[in-house]
Amino acid sequence: MKSGLSIIKCLKLKKTECRSGEKGDIALTVVKAGVSAIPFVGGPAAELFGLVVTPSLDKRREEWMHSVANRLKGLEEKVKDFRMEDLSKNEEFISTLTHASQAALRSHQQEKLDALRNAVLNAAVGAGPDENVQLMFVNLVDNLTPLHLRILRFFQRPESPTAKAGSPRRVHVMGTAAEALESAMPELRGRQELYELVARDLHAAGLLSSNSLTSMATGPGIYAKRTTDLGDQFVRFITYPN
Repeated sequence: MKSGLSIIKCLKLKKTECRSGEKGDIALTVVKAGVSAIPFVGGPAAELFGLVVTPSLDKRREEWMHSVANRLKGLEEKVKDFRMEDLSKNEEFISTLTHASQAALRSHQQEKLDALRNAVLNAAVGAGPDENVQLMFVNLVDNLTPLHLRILRFFQRPESPTAKAGSPRRVHVMGTAAEALESAMPELRGRQELYELVARDLHAAGLLSSNSLTSMATGPGIYAKRTTDLGDQFVRFITYPN
């Protein structure tokens, strides 16, 4: 990556003096600066990383930078009064970008990468919570799995597969949240230990109001919302800005 210019220095130069003058290049410059803060391994492990790990990390880094930069460019065209040049003075955004970039390099899972990128975009347009909560949320995405994210989103708006298809919601006289989850996510059928572990993780993080999925409930209770206010904030932060 050729650019010895820092974000601030580059963005302060006239467009004719800085190759990052176009919107897409400015966005890429911003992201590069955040990624460049990530330390890389040295010492005895350097040779192993050079042969095995570095090529993959380089690919991940390039894909991540371009993905974030392209979305930032799109936001500038969509969000009123949002200018990428201003991000060079936004320390809160740079911190969130750096933490999210570190997490992105540790994952190949697209759902997590999308969540991290959306967190960066929300931070860029000022749509996120306060800076402490932002970093906590980025760390949560880093530590959780895509299954955690899917189950959390389900319990924010529980519905049956028939409801998703536009048909009337299937009526239950009695049932459990576990049954609703298995109905909506058939790949979890017979894997109660797994999704109960996920529910405990989400509850421990303060994102679910309860981790009890097997208590009997009436029809409305089966499909009751289970995310906390913090859980709703988290989901908004990892969702593309409106």
